[in-house]
Amino acid sequence: MKLPQESVSILLNAEAKALATVWNDDINVIPVSSVKVVENEIWLINYFFGKTLTNIKQNPNVAFTFWKGLKGYQVKAKTNYLTEGEKFKKAVDWISKIHPNRIVKGLLVLNTIAVFDISIDNKRI
Repeated sequence: MKLPQESVSILLNAEAKALATVWNDDINVIPVSSVKVVENEIWLINYFFGKTLTNIKQNPNVAFTFWKGLKGYQVKAKTNYLTEGEKFKKAVDWISKIHPNRIVKGLLVLNTIAVFDISIDNKRI
């Protein structure tokens, strides 16, 4: 599924981003910092994944939510976790320019299944 352009704009300028994973009824939600959209894929960088990586290896389905002000989206996606290859190398190069002291342990690629607008309408406030 193609990401709506407005959702990409909100994502790249988001005030907050959270990734939810689940496996064996163990729900895990973490804040996410380094995010990039490449050819309709959402790339998330693994610096500190612990339980998140365990969950993803067992269940590749995730929910990724991001917002700016009262405008936001939830993306449901299937993931692919990479620690080598062309995409991983591009991710390492990207991060080395913006966070030269961070170590990229892996690249989590999200392939969108569904997108939900979670924005709050000013009339509901």
